[in-house]
Amino acid sequence: MLKYNIRGENIEVTDAIRSYVQKKLTKLEKYFEDTSNSTAHINLKIYSDKTAKVEVTIPLPYLVLRAEETSPDMYASVDLVTDKLERQIRKHKTKINRKSREKGFEEIHVIEDSEEVDNGFDIVRSKHFSLKPMDSEEAVLQMNMLGHDFFIYEDSQTDGVSIVYRRKDGRYGLIEVED
Repeated sequence: MLKYNIRGENIEVTDAIRSYVQKKLTKLEKYFEDTSNSTAHINLKIYSDKTAKVEVTIPLPYLVLRAEETSPDMYASVDLVTDKLERQIRKHKTKINRKSREKGFEEIHVIEDSEEVDNGFDIVRSKHFSLKPMDSEEAVLQMNMLGHDFFIYEDSQTDGVSIVYRRKDGRYGLIEVED
């Protein structure tokens, strides 16, 4: 069963809101074999204009789900973000898992460090993860699903490290690291 870490900004997380969020997100568990070691991180925020924003990040063993939605109502924002996550999962299942089931998986671990590095640059966040072997098409799908502008992966054909990125013109670029 998925664990929940729900926090509020400018809003008290009431039992009713907590229960509603958990009820909606529990419906996503049917898409996964095992979520027992996973924690959904939910941030609820009310802005000064009374709009409600819901951000959800769910790190799973082969995938990190992330979505956010804003609307005039907190419950509506929860509904919208849940729908968005479900669409992401379906897209992932149909396009990525088909290939991955044939090849097998390697886990991705994301660890966030809160320490600041004092070297003249303000590094406010760092992540450490092991690279998953995949092809460039799968890497672009992962990048888009996460909403990132770049994605680092191990190229399954060359066994080298590669980076796909979104260009300003909306197309994609590929950087292949040479040894």
